[in-house]
Amino acid sequence: MIPETKLERVLDRFHAIEAQLASGQTSNFVKLSKEHAQLAPVVGAIRAYKDTVSALADSESLLNDPASDPELKALAEEEVRSLRERHGAQERDVKLLLLPKDAADSSSAIVEIRAGTGGAEAALFAGDLLKMYTRYGQLQGWKVELLSLGESDLGGVTGAVLAMEGEGAYAKLKFESGVHRVQRVPATEGSGRIHTSAATVAVLPEPEDVDIDVQDKDLRIDVYRASGAGGQHVNKTESAVRITHLPTGIAVAMQEEKSQHKNRAKAMKILKARLFDAERERQMSARAAERKGLVGSGDRSERIRTYNFPQGRVTDHRINLTLYKLDRIISGDDLGDITDALVTEDQASRLAAEDEV
Repeated sequence: MIPETKLERVLDRFHAIEAQLASGQTSNFVKLSKEHAQLAPVVGAIRAYKDTVSALADSESLLNDPASDPELKALAEEEVRSLRERHGAQERDVKLLLLPKDAADSSSAIVEIRAGTGGAEAALFAGDLLKMYTRYGQLQGWKVELLSLGESDLGGVTGAVLAMEGEGAYAKLKFESGVHRVQRVPATEGSGRIHTSAATVAVLPEPEDVDIDVQDKDLRIDVYRASGAGGQHVNKTESAVRITHLPTGIAVAMQEEKSQHKNRAKAMKILKARLFDAERERQMSARAAERKGLVGSGDRSERIRTYNFPQGRVTDHRINLTLYKLDRIISGDDLGDITDALVTEDQASRLAAEDEV
């Protein structure tokens, strides 16, 4: 049974926000509107749960009343059975909704992919991951934008940054951070020997302007001529931009666009995401004990998944999940089978931890 005081606190907060918004006398209209929208489904579930609790109490009272008519008792018995099933399902739903939320879960996401150990094959694998996340994001209905791309000589990817713009993108992708390992025979391998290579993925929540404030005085902005492919344009204009956040030393360079303005906007998007993530990491480290039992540690040096091409399998080591449809997962079509399983496991772990309290 969920403590009544816990439910009432949520309902009281919801009513207080409604009153503030209705009065029009608030300087935090955007923030309160966002909280109101997040609480609305929770309040709906709580009200439905409380209705079921009340109906169940009435039916059980009728069933236990010695003076009740036998026919009414029979009906009450059937009603009690049905209501108990509904009560159990609703109680779990409410408990899930009441779990402490990651404030960034509703955010869009920045996905950074870097080729790791394995040379040319690691870069080819990083390219596969880039296509996988791009396709997955498109299937989710998100706006997917390639912010940065570094290519290898053989058509692989040394590094790439994707923006996934959509409600809840971070919540679905946050468990992708870590080391992804691939086992396969490289196209350049003549002996047919299986190689193991790796790529690192970092998923950052993309903050809204209200989430992080970057002062101009804290930035150093350097412009320079782009390097690499680009023809005459490379030598004529200083379109490349590097933005350094002086207090933290975090720097982002961007030269994908021919426009200095566009490069600056993209670099700022990535810089804000990294600053926001750094602050979140600092806060999480302070609450490290609370993270025990959750899916993964959040450590990006942790090996999280293996893609074994000879066996056609993908294994996520954190939840011991193995799926034998590597082609569907690496294409992005069935990546949701893994991301959904990770979210479900995380919820189950946190529910169990709440029940122990």
